[in-house]
Amino acid sequence: MDSKRVDEEIDGLFDDIDALLKNVDVVAAFTERGVNASIAMLITDGLRAYLKGDKVNAAEDLATAAEEIASRLAAARDAASESAKSKPS
Repeated sequence: MDSKRVDEEIDGLFDDIDALLKNVDVVAAFTERGVNASIAMLITDGLRAYLKGDKVNAAEDLATAAEEIASRLAAARDAASESAKSKPS
């Protein structure tokens, strides 16, 4: 398969994933799981860029997503810790 055809296949696949991530029912299901659809879209953008050889944009998108996920995890841990401290024993 030539490079142009590979890029077309990648674009088609990721276009389908983007449409799925924008579906309100899917977003609702992700929200129930604590998954942010915007971050998921950023991750797919990063993976698409990487697969197409655009490592600079891939690194930027994936690093931003990783930082955001880590930040949200830390905030959730802090909130849980504060909640545990405020409950009477």
